[in-house]
Amino acid sequence: MKYPSSLLPTATETVELSSGKAVEISKALSVFKPWRGKPITDTYGGKAILSFYRKPEFAELGILRIFQQDGWGGVWVDTYRRKFRTHYWPQNEVSLPKKRALLLNLICEAAGSPSGCFDVFCWKGRNYLFIESKRSAKDRLQISQKHWIESALKCGVPRESLFIVEWRVSA
Repeated sequence: MKYPSSLLPTATETVELSSGKAVEISKALSVFKPWRGKPITDTYGGKAILSFYRKPEFAELGILRIFQQDGWGGVWVDTYRRKFRTHYWPQNEVSLPKKRALLLNLICEAAGSPSGCFDVFCWKGRNYLFIESKRSAKDRLQISQKHWIESALKCGVPRESLFIVEWRVSA
């Protein structure tokens, strides 16, 4: 898998699944800059506002931007509001390409719900990645996400198509 140079895997995370099986997922450890521009009032319930390409973004959309800059297509999978987004200011909702929607629907059906789906879904040619954004020391994989991982693997998603970006905000 070819990753953008600023999000290269530098570690792995061992995830214990409910089946008792452990799976190693590639992980990038990143430092993102805080947004220092005009204050943003709509923070989607308190998400950190970060600076990506001189624009304010949530981490999920910033990660998407990095992949887009490297030629990938993709979306933020906003499971809370059950939407696929490529922007938040202004808010938008997009549809997945048919082939991508079929894969995601298959996984969600196997999992019993979209709960736990990774935050970003990207694709480039035949490659695709499900990317989970985790704020260092404040966030960890939840039980629903471990169940979603297990369902994705059962549906034929290769382990290499699962990726974690663990990030912190620069001082």
